[in-house]
Amino acid sequence: MAFYLSLKEIWHSKGRFLLIAGIVALITTLVLFTAALAEGLGNGNREYLQKLNGELIVYQSGVDLSIGASRLGRSTLAQVRRVEGVAEAGQINFTATTLVFPDDREALDVSLVGVEPGLPGEPPAFQGAALSRGRANEAVLDRNAALRANIKVGDTITVKSTQGTKEEFYPLTVVGISDGRQYSLQPSVFVPMQTWEKIRPSGSQEPSRGELVSNVIAVKLADPASLAAVQQRLLAEVKDIEVADRVAAYEATPGYTAQQGTLNTQRYFTLLIGVLVIGGFFQIQTLQKVAQIGMLKAIGATNSVVGLAALVQIITVNTLGVAIGAAGSLLLSLTFPVQVPIVFTPDAVVATVALLLVIGPIGGLVSVWALTRVEPLRALGLAQ
Repeated sequence: MAFYLSLKEIWHSKGRFLLIAGIVALITTLVLFTAALAEGLGNGNREYLQKLNGELIVYQSGVDLSIGASRLGRSTLAQVRRVEGVAEAGQINFTATTLVFPDDREALDVSLVGVEPGLPGEPPAFQGAALSRGRANEAVLDRNAALRANIKVGDTITVKSTQGTKEEFYPLTVVGISDGRQYSLQPSVFVPMQTWEKIRPSGSQEPSRGELVSNVIAVKLADPASLAAVQQRLLAEVKDIEVADRVAAYEATPGYTAQQGTLNTQRYFTLLIGVLVIGGFFQIQTLQKVAQIGMLKAIGATNSVVGLAALVQIITVNTLGVAIGAAGSLLLSLTFPVQVPIVFTPDAVVATVALLLVIGPIGGLVSVWALTRVEPLRALGLAQ
């Protein structure tokens, strides 16, 4: 009986219930896009470090895990490699630069990452080949750079770099394309370490380096399960270093924690607003049909039947709205250009949809409670 009553009313008042479902769909779209924006911006900061082919990252001591402030030489690299449990280690350098193109394509700001071919830090090439030599004028691009600049394996790209007060241009052959490996909210271009040293932006009065210096050292372990033990051995046996795992490394990047905290706060407030809005709609509807509920109770309908009928209505309308909002959000995301940092991940979508399916009934509980409190005679105006 409860299911019949609820579905009959939904069919009879389709316009009103579709309006409520539409509001739920808009709330769903807002929450999903906030979650996707948080994921996209987070990826822009952590993607390369998160996918790094090494379990630990070594920094200069006293820099609070700041990659830009860290400086480590080849002598430190040699000490790291001698620590028990370290399978291999590789230097990594970072800087910001620009790709320029001879045609009408817009210049693209990128993170230029110097890595040692064949060592931890170098990304895999899913198209083409990996970097070959330490001094080769070649590059592996991450997927974001390739898509945004329409670059394919075998193309030649030109890096614009400021040397002193002059702009210099360096041609590089694209030998491979990796997956998404953004760093510092920019697509990445990976070059051999010595090539990076040659083309990195530098000041006119900057002294030459006595040894090849890097920002950090990526460490691959012989046994990943021994991460904590090797981390302690590195700190004990190598002077003037800090060591972090990949999660601690990307969480320490400038602005990452504050950015994610802000977006997650917006997401949770949107869910709270959803509870209040949905609850408000159903509460208004409850006040409009007090007389009908009184009549149902007068002819024998129990509180459980009335309450269950209202709950079925809430769940049905909420589910319809969430389904429309989720499908519309995913279709809308297909129209966004690649540079917009919107990323829908299965885990985030499923978790968000599940929360939205729960908040509808929660928001409508007040109206269900109000319906069970309706007195038949008072509702029909017959009470003295």
